[in-house]
Amino acid sequence: MMITEWPVWILFVVALLILTGWRFVVSFSDNKAEPIAEPWASAQTTGNKEIQADCIQVFQNAAGIMAVLADGIGKENTGKVAAQVAADTIMDAFEPYHVLNSPEYLFRTAFREAHKRVQKTIGERRGGASLGAVFMDQTKLYYAIAGDVKVALLRNGEVIPISKGQTINVWAEEAYQEGLLTKNETIWTLEENRIWNYVGRDGFRAIELCRLPIQLRPNDVIVMISRGIFEEVSWVEMEDILLNQTNLQEKVNLIIRLVESKEHPDKDNGSIVMLMPEVENETNQL
Repeated sequence: MMITEWPVWILFVVALLILTGWRFVVSFSDNKAEPIAEPWASAQTTGNKEIQADCIQVFQNAAGIMAVLADGIGKENTGKVAAQVAADTIMDAFEPYHVLNSPEYLFRTAFREAHKRVQKTIGERRGGASLGAVFMDQTKLYYAIAGDVKVALLRNGEVIPISKGQTINVWAEEAYQEGLLTKNETIWTLEENRIWNYVGRDGFRAIELCRLPIQLRPNDVIVMISRGIFEEVSWVEMEDILLNQTNLQEKVNLIIRLVESKEHPDKDNGSIVMLMPEVENETNQL
């Protein structure tokens, strides 16, 4: 009796496994066809350089999302090492937080620590990193810059630059407004876009901070780019891509392709990171 029943039970179990397995494959395929959108995306290009010396890191915890972009400065692998150390330092400071009540304090202390660690790591070698960091919770955006990483906001079909950068031309314009430079001195320096402050530099100065947090709105996109991107692609060119693509990864990939299509012989490393916050309150204002 037992011997004659075995084939029936085996056939039943095999049929059940085949049926459930087939349903699993269909479900998996459906999920693959419609991937869940990530709240951020990034992409990089080496340009015409031998080494990609930029570093991008994005981390989310209970406090919010922190994105860091470090653009390494230095020969051989010095810039790459400095960028990695700088980005790691910001994330080391941010990761333990469950609530971040003072992003400005975190930025000031973490950037100063990044400067110290970079100098200790590279020793007598000349180098460092332009460093940009963006923090956002569900309602507000904060940023900090040392060097010339740029931060912008895509809102209502328009790209709005929100950071200035720490280059000589920006410093000259601010010095003129404060009465520290004459008009002629200012005009003479407006074309000078060398950076005057970055982590790892002797005489490291105060960082650029947003004066007031930016209130986020639904469908806002935050953009952070390094020199290799903004030297090759204008905000207008970028705007066209940002408005015509719905997926963040597609947006950053197309911007990188546009950069690589440019024929500038001395193209620098380029990196871009985009973030789309989850915002529910539509009454927020910039």
